[in-house]
Amino acid sequence: MEFGIANWEFHFEGLEGRLSPNSKLQIPNFQRLNAEIVQCRLCPRLVAWRELVGLEKRKAYLGDTYWVRPVPLFGDPSGRHLIVGLAPAAHGANRTGRMFHGDRSGDWLYRALHKAGVAKLPKADSIQDGQELYGAMIAAVNHCAPPDNKPLPEEIENCSRYLSAVLDRPQGWNSVLCLGSIAWNQVHRLLGLRRVPFGHLQIDVAPSGCRLVSSFHPSQQNTFTGKLTEPMLDAAVTAWLDTPRTAQENAQK
Repeated sequence: MEFGIANWEFHFEGLEGRLSPNSKLQIPNFQRLNAEIVQCRLCPRLVAWRELVGLEKRKAYLGDTYWVRPVPLFGDPSGRHLIVGLAPAAHGANRTGRMFHGDRSGDWLYRALHKAGVAKLPKADSIQDGQELYGAMIAAVNHCAPPDNKPLPEEIENCSRYLSAVLDRPQGWNSVLCLGSIAWNQVHRLLGLRRVPFGHLQIDVAPSGCRLVSSFHPSQQNTFTGKLTEPMLDAAVTAWLDTPRTAQENAQK
């Protein structure tokens, strides 16, 4: 199942056989939200920056056509586990058009997700690479690449309408993995929760039973300095997936 915007296609490869009976009703909502996201131009600074990056390009990607739009949600619409990142990388997802595709942060994240059985491939380079997520979705605090990877407060607020829509879906989430302090704080704010100080592998539980797990962001700054190691990220992913089943899920077994 897929839909296209301009010359780009958003794919749901192989999902039909894995969806629950009710999840097909979720896909059109997922499509509509993604369509709204990729057409957004609410933040003039981010629009100008993402498009400038696509014109100037990085030497290694001179032959690439950059996406230069807000990057849509990626993953399994029927999944119960959510990942919230900060924002697309200028020459990563702003180039490829898919969350955490085409940069070192994505290499770290997809390697961890693949080891945990959540991602089909251990690496994600392009929108045509066949990557899939099983039971999980990736969202972001901001869907546009910001200068210096630092969105302004008003830009975070503008984009919060999309993250709110994801967090508030009727079927809820079993768990949310927050990559970095901004994602951790924003998820708490949008869920109306008391803010818990950020740190790696902090765990909080919302009244709905959704488990919130924090991790240092797999940015090059964190991974090159050793602030975040592979075992640390693996531990965060394990805690994120280690969520007890609801009574309804047990009844369906």
